Amino acid sequence: MTNLLCERPHPSRRAVLLGGGALFAWAYLPRLARAAGARDPRLVVIVLRGALDGLSTVGPIGDPDYAGLHGDIALSLSGPHPALPLDGFFALNPSMPNFARLFRARQAAVVHAAATGYRDRSHFDGQDVLESGYPGPGHVATGWLNRALASLPAGDRVAADGGLAVGPTTPLVIRGAAPVLGWAPQTLPDPGDDLATRLLDLYSHRDPVLASALQRGLEAGRMAACDGMAAPGRRAGLDNAAGMQQAAEGAARLMAADDGPRVAALAFDGWDTHVNEGGASGRLATLLGGLDGAFAALETGLGERWKDTAVVAITEFGRTARINGTVGTDHGTGTVALLAGGAVGGGRVITDWPGLKPAQLYEGRDLNPTADIRGVLKGLLADQFGLSSAVLADKIFPDSQAVRPVQGLIV
Repeated sequence: MTNLLCERPHPSRRAVLLGGGALFAWAYLPRLARAAGARDPRLVVIVLRGALDGLSTVGPIGDPDYAGLHGDIALSLSGPHPALPLDGFFALNPSMPNFARLFRARQAAVVHAAATGYRDRSHFDGQDVLESGYPGPGHVATGWLNRALASLPAGDRVAADGGLAVGPTTPLVIRGAAPVLGWAPQTLPDPGDDLATRLLDLYSHRDPVLASALQRGLEAGRMAACDGMAAPGRRAGLDNAAGMQQAAEGAARLMAADDGPRVAALAFDGWDTHVNEGGASGRLATLLGGLDGAFAALETGLGERWKDTAVVAITEFGRTARINGTVGTDHGTGTVALLAGGAVGGGRVITDWPGLKPAQLYEGRDLNPTADIRGVLKGLLADQFGLSSAVLADKIFPDSQAVRPVQGLIV
């Protein structure tokens, strides 16, 4: 059994903590029947908190200025840890063989030199902008992904199934009025079936609404659980490779169900690499290996649903093009967005490459962004769920009329 936390959107006396791995149900709507053989789209959003070094994730090895700027952490096709070539110009960090495999199968793509409209370098404000979908910081009530769910027509099966939030707290990107089911990998000892049974009996007499939510939560927790999830030595934190894979495994099990959520948000921490970042090996490579394992876990766990799935990994901003004195990188601007899934039109690095000469860098220090992440997200939402340009520009990403959806991300 997986332990849970069941609550409504606004905490009240009904919020109850059972301890251990967390599952919290905010609201449930009736499930709709699935038409046999119909397209059944899914979207997974992975937020990489801390600012991902896009130049050490997908290196522009064909740019003559790259190696000199990025120094010891620049990727190369030679050496003890050769990068994985994507095309004649870009190469992937060698810690991501699954993403490379999906890229070759045309089920993964990269958008390079990308950023939100935010141009300062505060993690807190940058994450606020990334997850809220607003053009500037200070909007922390709802996230763009939840507003997308809320904007779907009444009775739409994606809206009816609601969203899934993975982690000990709900990421801002999926907070809002639309129903959200939350699940977190187990981190504390399991209190056992007896405690859950007694709580269900107690609340069935005193609070039927909570009893129903608790029952649904227990069922979802059992669905999310997988062999070895709570094995000794497996850290469930979302800042390490094992935790990332574990989170993705649970998310995939829930999303693969006929009546499971179709939209999910995961947040992985630890990407702030000021010191000893490493390139093809080291700290960043270890984190990227965890992200790569999460992509693979989603592919495996979703099974036949993978063909209708799009996964996008995004971060608040990039890092400096030149390494610093501690063989790391500081807060920057342009970075990468990574896409994977059977529904993704992959095998491409999508970019208007700005170059890395001093005059081409943003403020003389950062990869200059030429793609707006909001355009990428708009393209995914439009193609996966049929949301209109007007709704995307006004409700989901307010004041973004000038940002056009990227076409052709979904096949």
